[in-house]
Amino acid sequence: MDRPHIPPAHIPQPIRYDGMGNVDSGPRDVMRDLENPDMLVPPVTDNGTVPNLKFSFSDAHMQLNHGGWSRGVSIRELPIAKTLAAVNMSLTPGGVRELHWHQEAEWSYMLLGSARITAVDQDGRNFIADVGPGDLWYFPPGIPHSIQGLEEGCEFLLVFDDGSFSDLGTLGLSDWFAHTPKDVLSANFGVSMDAFTDISPKQKYIYQDKIPGPIATQQVTSPNGQVPLSFTHKLLAQSPLRTPGGCVRIVDSSNFPISKTVAAALVEVEPGGMRELHWHPNQDEWQYYLAGQGRMTVFAAGGVARTFDYRAGDVGYVPFAFGHYIQNNGTESLWFLEMFKSDRFQDVSLNQWLALTPQELVASNLNVGPEFIQTLRKEKWPVVKYPGFSYYPRP
Repeated sequence: MDRPHIPPAHIPQPIRYDGMGNVDSGPRDVMRDLENPDMLVPPVTDNGTVPNLKFSFSDAHMQLNHGGWSRGVSIRELPIAKTLAAVNMSLTPGGVRELHWHQEAEWSYMLLGSARITAVDQDGRNFIADVGPGDLWYFPPGIPHSIQGLEEGCEFLLVFDDGSFSDLGTLGLSDWFAHTPKDVLSANFGVSMDAFTDISPKQKYIYQDKIPGPIATQQVTSPNGQVPLSFTHKLLAQSPLRTPGGCVRIVDSSNFPISKTVAAALVEVEPGGMRELHWHPNQDEWQYYLAGQGRMTVFAAGGVARTFDYRAGDVGYVPFAFGHYIQNNGTESLWFLEMFKSDRFQDVSLNQWLALTPQELVASNLNVGPEFIQTLRKEKWPVVKYPGFSYYPRP
């Protein structure tokens, strides 16, 4: 008699410690299951139908061009993400994201390398700057701009304040010229139509060019001066808020005044630490994971909660006011961005809320004693780590 198939011991199975579940011997993607242990075997506290709150840029369509590539995540890939969308883009040395503008605001975080950005505002004031790892830029809606890779090329994350945004649908200079009659171009610029013989017949989007010279050789003096508010911000130069378990750098219109529609926090969670239980009272949260791995449980009221696993390159999302945490369950620091369609960063700490509420009320509400009540903190710690009470992955 044939023996039943028994999967190898190293292949994870949908069986929880309480005995619930069964072996999965059918067709399956084991690598996906290894990346998503809390979806394969949900914590016993998960319940109900929280929508999907995770999408990986690795699953996004890659747009390849001479000069670089791009890929996007919007409501088409992650339907719950209605407030923000993002594009991950790379430019070769000299590669250009052509002169263009958007109906949406553009917020960006530089991941690797260096780039030169240019912009001109509605009053003819210009801006030219070089940016590197950890730097931000922000262009308000309708402001024309460009991005070009410098000596080592670059990679960056672009965030837009509309979940349905598509970078391939932006307003590009070459596309406009290609769809304007040449006699109109001639009349507009006061040159012969022959000057436009070689213009591109379609949008260039990303194209290869030579590496630009030093920024001093590229400066253009405007009779109207430079933009009054800088379009760039050096996030890593900010002094972080450090607490046991990690640190946080918050950037919004209070310290990056031009950024009126996107606020963000760059968070480091050390091994054994966690972004504390909290929620945001003003907007949905759009996350981008930069390094390490973590897990997040989102509480959606009515006994509904779901846990997701994240790693570098993943996008996470938390709807407005839903309670959540992000726990480092790996062996390296977890780095991620949390972003909001807002001019200010706001969060509510569960610990601080309870500490600032009458103790008797908290005790009767939760049926807890002095051991718990006395540990509550009136000061907010965005990241926490308590020796002896922290999570560490099994060896």
